[in-house]
Amino acid sequence: MTAVTVPRQRSRRGVSAPAGGHEGADHLVLEGIRKEFRRKNDTPVVACDGVSLNVARGEFVVLLGPSGCGKTTLLRIIAGLDRPDDGVISIAHNVVYDRAAKLTVPPEKRGVGMVFQSYALWPHMTVFDNVAYPLRAQKIKKDEIRRRVEEVLTNVGVANTADRVPSQLSGGQQQRVALARALVSGSDIILFDEPLSNVDAKVRTQLREELRSLHEKVRFTAVYVTHDQQEAMSLATRLLVLSEGSVVQDAPPAEVYQRPSSLDVARFIGATDEFIGTVLETDTTGSTVQTKVGVLHGVAAGTAHAPTVGAEVTAVVRPTAWRLAETEVPGQNNLRGTVQRTNFQGERLEVDISSGDGDIQVWAPFYLDLKPGDEVLLIAAPTEVLIYEH
Repeated sequence: MTAVTVPRQRSRRGVSAPAGGHEGADHLVLEGIRKEFRRKNDTPVVACDGVSLNVARGEFVVLLGPSGCGKTTLLRIIAGLDRPDDGVISIAHNVVYDRAAKLTVPPEKRGVGMVFQSYALWPHMTVFDNVAYPLRAQKIKKDEIRRRVEEVLTNVGVANTADRVPSQLSGGQQQRVALARALVSGSDIILFDEPLSNVDAKVRTQLREELRSLHEKVRFTAVYVTHDQQEAMSLATRLLVLSEGSVVQDAPPAEVYQRPSSLDVARFIGATDEFIGTVLETDTTGSTVQTKVGVLHGVAAGTAHAPTVGAEVTAVVRPTAWRLAETEVPGQNNLRGTVQRTNFQGERLEVDISSGDGDIQVWAPFYLDLKPGDEVLLIAAPTEVLIYEH
């Protein structure tokens, strides 16, 4: 995608906005973005349902969610490839879309770059020519093109590949070239549409680390779409979980994982065990719940208040929350159980344990010698047991 600096635009209030970005929380602003599609039978599908988003300069924001949640549609709307039915979009203080004002800035004038799944490099062009392409389309002078291309190739660490064609590059090098092309026009907002989805797991891990390193070096602003949770957690400075066209949680990755905003988010992010139960008591430290695996003490999640005594709730515990111990620990959740089966996964041992009238999944250290029939004691901190009201 060609990317150029956006000219001064009229803001929604009719006041000229300053050109260019600044260090702040409004490098990219979306207000009330709504997009509706129609199925063949004319029934409506809401892809974006009043989405608002404020991205600071240098942030790496990841949009995560299941297929059909609206994340790719939202990315295409930011790029200008799809037009929303309502809302306002501003980039570096310039309004590039305003439904009420009937203002739409075309994609090539939004000052953004885009990296696609396939990287979309011209196979017959050298690296230099691929990166120079958008500048030539703008009819920039040759000397300036050479200066800018060489500078950006150096910044992303592939200056020594300028004379090669894409087929002579590794996956990581192609990724860097695609990023260089997105950056070369002066754009520092880069949109990524699942760029690692077409490579195998080992290469994906390597490319993910390279992309994170590039972001730390160049500090471009990124909006990145993926359905891969591990990818999202490792790349994001901020994670947005989408469901049915709405943002259901907006927080740093660790917070999304440790404190999901709802039971649906908890189910989507990582592995969990769910135990339906009844609240026995509630105090300042949390709630005590009777479940089929035993009595659990946990903290309220998704609400600002603890559930009332007698309420039906779901206690959510991740397999990583449990540890095996020799003796009970006061103030912790202590459950006894029997090993049913083990599954060696290299870096961990997945253990199914029966406790009470239910089963618990535990991810234990890979070196533990556990076998079916072993009696074990499980311990988990109350802060690792999340209580969701029904």
